[in-house]
Amino acid sequence: MARTHTADRVAPAVPRQAWTMLAVATIGFTINFWAWALISPLGSFFAGHLQLSAMQKSLLVAVPVVVGSLGRIPVGALTDRFGARTMFPLISALTIIPVLFVGYVATDSLTLMLIGGTALGLGGTTFAVGVPLVNAWFPAEKRGTALGIFGIGMGGTAISAFTTVALKDAVGLTFPFTLVAIALAIYAVVAYLVLRDAPNRQIPQGSAVRRAWNTFRLPVTLQLSFLYAVGFGGFVAFSVYLPTYLKDAHDLSPGDAAIRTAGFVVLAVAMRPVGGWLSDRLHPVRVLVACFVVVAVFAGISALERPLAPLGTVAFLAMAAALGAASGAVFALVALVAPPGTVGSVTGIVGAAGGLGGFAPPLVMGAIYGWVGNYKPGLALLAITALVAAVYTQLAMRPAPVPSHRTG
Repeated sequence: MARTHTADRVAPAVPRQAWTMLAVATIGFTINFWAWALISPLGSFFAGHLQLSAMQKSLLVAVPVVVGSLGRIPVGALTDRFGARTMFPLISALTIIPVLFVGYVATDSLTLMLIGGTALGLGGTTFAVGVPLVNAWFPAEKRGTALGIFGIGMGGTAISAFTTVALKDAVGLTFPFTLVAIALAIYAVVAYLVLRDAPNRQIPQGSAVRRAWNTFRLPVTLQLSFLYAVGFGGFVAFSVYLPTYLKDAHDLSPGDAAIRTAGFVVLAVAMRPVGGWLSDRLHPVRVLVACFVVVAVFAGISALERPLAPLGTVAFLAMAAALGAASGAVFALVALVAPPGTVGSVTGIVGAAGGLGGFAPPLVMGAIYGWVGNYKPGLALLAITALVAAVYTQLAMRPAPVPSHRTG
């Protein structure tokens, strides 16, 4: 049961350096997520180029998601131990390898694409690097807002959706991958020179495996994992599978589907800091309940598979806003309830759950479409899941007072 006990107190000032670290971390998160999402916009292209079935196409776009999710567990624990100053440039530099492999080596083989996509998941682990960094630099009263701003970095998927297909068509298939590799290299150098861990960062002792296991056993870790699996998992699932859905269900061109997907992602990204900001003022639990109810209602409407204009478009945009705000609210709650020195480990496990929440739906949707020829059962399942999450959040996660924002 998640409870916080915070005294009414004067909000401490945020040092200017904290905002610098937040900005650098957000940029790094954005670039790495851009790399992580490179395959998804090209799903239709590779499906034709490699003659993939619906299930194979779903697997291709989902593999980076699951690896980037599970990888957050060890990366989060390592960040607790070694700090973001070490881990951010290291992960960014290593992600260059699979980006170039996918762009230059793997494009004619499904097996090689799956291998490259597996390694490309490394870019998705940077979430578990940035959250403990930001959490340590900001006081509790500002963490929801700060972590929401950091969450804007998930807009890297929008950059990918907006640019990948257009760059491939205009310049060539390898160009988007080359551009991202260059961006990662530049960022790795900048992060190494500029990033600093907070002076008060608590360095845990003992093995990373034992710490990860002890963190996993915390009841609050499992509770938050479920909530993030629904909130962020829903966002990830739509960001990677919406182009395919729009093409299959509404007969849109790949370019049009990519643009609409990017619009979905941009709105979700914009709402993430709003979710954190509202959580600082109302309480994360209240924000989460409202968001999950919105998702349940509009997923139910989407399950009718009406024409996109206007009701279908409104439904998807409403879900984007709610899923983005819910993602921000979950990590505002992490900042309140995670024990000191465990934020990276908790973030790793919760972040992994969120990514895994995004891994299963594309596979389920692909299987359902291959079986019945439409996506209605899959969207109905999303509505039911969101409703369960709303009820669970209201009953199991008891709102407790948040810190006062009086300045004296």
